[in-house]
Amino acid sequence: MKDTASKRRRKPARGTYLDGQLLIAMPAMTDKRFARSVIYMCLHNEDGAMGLIINQRADKVSFAHLLRELGVITEDSEDEVPAAVLDRSIQIGGPVKTEHGFVLHSPEYSTTGSTVEIDTSIRLTNTVDILKAIARGRGPERSMIALGYAGWAPGQLESEIQANGWLSCPADPDIVFDPDLELKYDRALAKLGVDVSHLVSYAGRA
Repeated sequence: MKDTASKRRRKPARGTYLDGQLLIAMPAMTDKRFARSVIYMCLHNEDGAMGLIINQRADKVSFAHLLRELGVITEDSEDEVPAAVLDRSIQIGGPVKTEHGFVLHSPEYSTTGSTVEIDTSIRLTNTVDILKAIARGRGPERSMIALGYAGWAPGQLESEIQANGWLSCPADPDIVFDPDLELKYDRALAKLGVDVSHLVSYAGRA
């Protein structure tokens, strides 16, 4: 996990950009990687956008495997970590740099220089220290671990929204950190008062 989260984030005027919000794929989404996806937006400004998909499980990667790969634990020390921790799911954050890990988490955990405050209720850390803390029971109360991220070039996300690719709504930590991934899409739409069965595939305002 590389220490890229320590870079200073540019803070645009609220309402102009979507950082700190949820991005919800429309049924007309043609990119299968993002079908029925809900993305928590970590960064959005004139230079582009970055977010983490919060409802796609990485079935081939376990938390125990990730900890072993990073040298946090060994097979001999695995018994020292509670089974409930080792059984945590890892999620697919997006198709970009899938070898990099990111942790969205509640705000009581923070490390100087490597934790970014996205909004008052959610932070982002992408160093191995937070995985060590989670394994040792000293991590944040709520967290979501993802490999890779979704990224957009300048103006690309805006074009996709105008083309009826996405809806957006305020982020809800209860949705972001809900372990039931299958419900997140419908729950996010419900925040907008939208029933997925009533969505139609024509261009509209997101």
